[in-house]
Amino acid sequence: MNSSDPNRSDPIRGDLTSRDMTSGDMTSGDMTSGDTNGDDLAALGRQLRVDSVRAAAAADSGHPTSSMSAADLMAVLLGGHLRYDFDRPDHPGNDRFILSKGHASPLLYAAYKAAGALTDEELLTFRKEGSRLQGHPTPRALPWVEVATGSLGQGLPVAVGMALSGKRLEQIPYRVWVMCGDSELAEGSIWEAAEHAGFEHLDNLTAVVDVNRLGQRGPTRHEWNLKAYADRFKAFDWHVIEIDGHDVDAIDRAYREAGSTAGQPTVILARTRKGKGVAAVEDREGKHGKPLPDTDEAIEELGGAHDVRVRVRKPAAARIMRTIRSGHLELPRHDVGEEIATRDAYGQALTALGRARGDVVAVDGEVGDSTRTEYFAKEHPERYFECYIAEQQLVASAVGLAARGWVPYATTFAAFLTRAHDFVRMAAISGSGINLVGSHAGVAIGEDGPSQMGLEDLALFRAVHGSTVLYPCDAHQTGQLIARMAELDGVRYLRTTRGATPVIYGPGEEFSVGGSKVLRSGDADRLTLVAAGVTLHEALSAAELLEDQGIAVRVIDLYSVKPVDRQTLREAAEQTGCLVTVEDHREEGGLGDAVLDAFTDGAPVPRLVRLAVRTMPGSASPEEQLRAAGIDAQSIAAAVRLLVEEAVVR
Repeated sequence: MNSSDPNRSDPIRGDLTSRDMTSGDMTSGDMTSGDTNGDDLAALGRQLRVDSVRAAAAADSGHPTSSMSAADLMAVLLGGHLRYDFDRPDHPGNDRFILSKGHASPLLYAAYKAAGALTDEELLTFRKEGSRLQGHPTPRALPWVEVATGSLGQGLPVAVGMALSGKRLEQIPYRVWVMCGDSELAEGSIWEAAEHAGFEHLDNLTAVVDVNRLGQRGPTRHEWNLKAYADRFKAFDWHVIEIDGHDVDAIDRAYREAGSTAGQPTVILARTRKGKGVAAVEDREGKHGKPLPDTDEAIEELGGAHDVRVRVRKPAAARIMRTIRSGHLELPRHDVGEEIATRDAYGQALTALGRARGDVVAVDGEVGDSTRTEYFAKEHPERYFECYIAEQQLVASAVGLAARGWVPYATTFAAFLTRAHDFVRMAAISGSGINLVGSHAGVAIGEDGPSQMGLEDLALFRAVHGSTVLYPCDAHQTGQLIARMAELDGVRYLRTTRGATPVIYGPGEEFSVGGSKVLRSGDADRLTLVAAGVTLHEALSAAELLEDQGIAVRVIDLYSVKPVDRQTLREAAEQTGCLVTVEDHREEGGLGDAVLDAFTDGAPVPRLVRLAVRTMPGSASPEEQLRAAGIDAQSIAAAVRLLVEEAVVR
């Protein structure tokens, strides 16, 4: 028994229930999870292969051979070890299962059918328009899918986040199972996850690797060399089991061993054959991602179609150990004119939010002293997760924690979040509610130079489906927006600044997502300056310089970059005729493009002038950097004077 799983019991072995297993018409029967023997499980494996073949044939697309190799692994899991209530996918005691090799979705859907969650009729809607059974699984369609998969190398990292939740936060003895393919073990994210799981001693995590030797275009790097994989996992302190992935008794013993292993995560390296059971495709190259050439012949070779249903064992009653308290949020207060970096304000606000909400957790990439997540870590250490310099695992942990009901804030330098963009993209497909905060944004960070400067982050996050992108300019705005992010859906991103900036808003100011603030305006305004964050302060200074020269300009704080405040921008365009965006970001995809979004539905497009970072910065002071990029107060004022002179000439 696993000392960390006191509520788990070994599967009960029983007699084979007699049923017709001949080829021909679909036959039916029932088996109870645990009350099965090797013949039962082998028969279930054949059924999962047949249904994978049938689903792909009905769709005329899909990956049946990748499903067939893992069918016995799935059959033993479903028939003897998974604890899951399909009627209550939110049951706190349910085991979690992630199909990291998401292209093998026919196998997953065949398993759902065997568990009675899907009908045979729905199985055959695979990949059709309007079907829940998409080409790669997504939780938006099916309640039993934990997260979207299909981009290889992501299932194990997300599973680590879930296992962390179970072990450190929920303290519920569910097991996290993740099925990987051997091809995806070439992904660096797999090894970020492997090291993190070993370091955290996640003995509630079991990875099952379907080592079927063949990838998409031919053999994998290590083919059937299980030792090559074993050595790597052992180096990260995993308990390693090597088996024949088609020997159901060996699979059963491996799953039992995983459940009784304490102090280490377990990986089961299963040697399998792609397309197992059908000679025309078994262990043959060039058969990846294609329906089988002769479906009827293949089904007959596999023993015929059956409709055996498995009564999957339900989890034991689970007591939720965590207490999600909800209290009054008291955000830090500052004096107007006080200078404070928004990264400092973020750390303070997040810590305050953690006092008010017990479901808020923080994840950092070993830069907590710079991002200021360390403030949260000192006050709420039990809800702080250090991912070290592994940004893919950072975001994956947030996704896994969110899937278990937590509200994660994951933080690193804005520039380094680009490494995890694919995880962000997949989080959006999952409908995952995660908060990402990027510090050290723009050239304003100063002497560290371009490798540390987030100059593409706004574009990256604006392009994510359903995302929210925020860029505060002062401490009170930062605190308000950090609190509002917790209530939003989808991927939320907030950009913070390294250097101190003056507080310009009072503590009672409200900031709605999708809003903006007009800080200067008048009937004589010649144009409108639109800025956010660092450049908002430069725009305000420029406006004062211009006022001394008799030029009135409007200034808009566009702190909500997505969604953008269309009404305010349209009014400014109508009343002043020209919008000038000023951003510490690349010209492409940032604030200027966000402003254009306000005019994409037929509204008249005003004259738009963009001031942005167009050069490759070097090392210099923050003031020198802003000047060199042409986005400091003097440069803004000079650009406005030229525009006004041009307008006079016209």
